[in-house]
Amino acid sequence: MTRLRGGLALGLGLLTSVIATAASAAPAPAPGLLGHQVPLELDGAGTAWLLTSAALVLLMTLPGLALFYGGMVRRKNVIATITQSVGVFAVATLVWFIAGYSIAFGKAGALGGFDGDTVNQFIGSFDAFFLNGVGMETAHSLLPGIPEFVFLSFQLTFAIITPALVTGAFAERLKYTGLLLFTALWSLLVYAPIAHWVWGGGFLGGAGVLDFAGGAVVHVNSGVAGLVCAIFLGARKGYGKEPIVAHNPVLTMIGASLLLVGWIGFNAGSAGGANALAGVALINTILAAAAASITWKIVEVIEKKKASLIGVLSGIVAGLVAITPAAGFVDPKGAVIIGLIAGPVCYASSVWIKKLLRYDDSLDAFGIHGAGGLAGALLTGVFASTAINSLSEGADVMTQLIGLGWTIAYSAVGTLVILIICKFTTGLRVSAEAEEEGLDTHLHGEALETV
Repeated sequence: MTRLRGGLALGLGLLTSVIATAASAAPAPAPGLLGHQVPLELDGAGTAWLLTSAALVLLMTLPGLALFYGGMVRRKNVIATITQSVGVFAVATLVWFIAGYSIAFGKAGALGGFDGDTVNQFIGSFDAFFLNGVGMETAHSLLPGIPEFVFLSFQLTFAIITPALVTGAFAERLKYTGLLLFTALWSLLVYAPIAHWVWGGGFLGGAGVLDFAGGAVVHVNSGVAGLVCAIFLGARKGYGKEPIVAHNPVLTMIGASLLLVGWIGFNAGSAGGANALAGVALINTILAAAAASITWKIVEVIEKKKASLIGVLSGIVAGLVAITPAAGFVDPKGAVIIGLIAGPVCYASSVWIKKLLRYDDSLDAFGIHGAGGLAGALLTGVFASTAINSLSEGADVMTQLIGLGWTIAYSAVGTLVILIICKFTTGLRVSAEAEEEGLDTHLHGEALETV
């Protein structure tokens, strides 16, 4: 309990320090609109689609990802695994309200002797903490026709699912208190800055890095963070020595289906309106998922002589991950090729590379999201077409690689620092006895009925 109080105090202290620094350093806000805002010019159809898309993306975490992950763990850890998604939802939402949105999508002013344009390359503003300055008649300059409350809610759902994806890497062995502190710090210090670099006016987006809906910001970011977590925590008790089998692939099927449906909002919603680009992103999303499921199945049958349900579902998710950065930049033929490549790439990462390097990425957060995001982001540079999106002009693999390099380095280092903070405050890993007993009863005092 002492460690818990110390961890929470440290987390609150860090957040207070950030807010205090912002208040003293940021220039007094100009009357009227904040730097990132424009007057709302309502696009009714676009607003309706963004409202729908926000609901669809939220569906991806609760219940989609919760059930997808919950079905793949052992029976004694199902409730704990699902509860992790719920905890991430709550913490990430409040962090976004307090500071995350402002850091990710605000426009910085002069700070520490540097002009606003220079500062904005790396971090957003501190003006919209607690959503101060956001009103009924404001819009973000990225989408002038969408009410800012709708825009920030849509982006919130991305901020929720990204740390939720990380939980797959350390499933069945992390303390719930450690998860909550990790999520708060990671959402604020890792996710929000990277989102700003790519989408919020930062240096990666300005350099021409293409990421339509989160290949780098969401998938590579969460996959790399998951890999760091898996290595830092160490393997589960008995990993590699005794069978660790998914308790209910049917739950995973339900979760994967919800992810597939929700991904339509994820990718097509990122078009920013009810328009032709949203239609392209929609069909590209479905095509890539289907193609990757087939190629994952082919590789699995060649190696194991059987196509498992979880394998087929993992292939679908691999295709969804890989097409995410490309959905609004490639034509349908490009989407199919990306999906066909993503299946074997993610299979190799989830099965062969994990076995070779002997790390315990429990539910393949890196194997699918990290590897699939990397593949999709690089292939965006190959298949991006100006016939689909004028922003594809000048797209190339090297620019994509630079963006990925920055994302990987910052995510890895930031995650490691946060893990060290959590280890010496709340603690991270449950005891060997708790792991043997199961996290459901040990952490939550609940358990599935035995059949």
